[in-house]
Amino acid sequence: MALIGPLKLKLQLVCGKELAFGPGKADLLEAIDRCGSISAAGRAMGMSYRRAWLLVDTMNRCWTGPLVDTTPGGGGDKGARLTPCGRNILAAYRALEANLATASAQDPALQTLALHLLAEPGRPAP
Repeated sequence: MALIGPLKLKLQLVCGKELAFGPGKADLLEAIDRCGSISAAGRAMGMSYRRAWLLVDTMNRCWTGPLVDTTPGGGGDKGARLTPCGRNILAAYRALEANLATASAQDPALQTLALHLLAEPGRPAP
């Protein structure tokens, strides 16, 4: 999720009624790549194995190929790893995030909005 001044960009891709990809799923893929398992990635992100597994399952069902390949058991060649499709989706998502952040930062509309936006909310009306 990119912050550009007061603007918070949260890029999400949908597949039917499912959230196919967003900042949390991108972070989860990066954690799986680092940790080598869904359970370790979930722990690193402070989520349960079940939640992490459900997110991976949704991602794997929403793209032309699975993003994560799993082999039960952990250790050795067992665990989880990003597929070539998963690496491509993650890289394209991060590139699009960066492109949107750059474009937004230069947009005069954002500059106008930022000029009028308070740093903190005012006091509630009595």
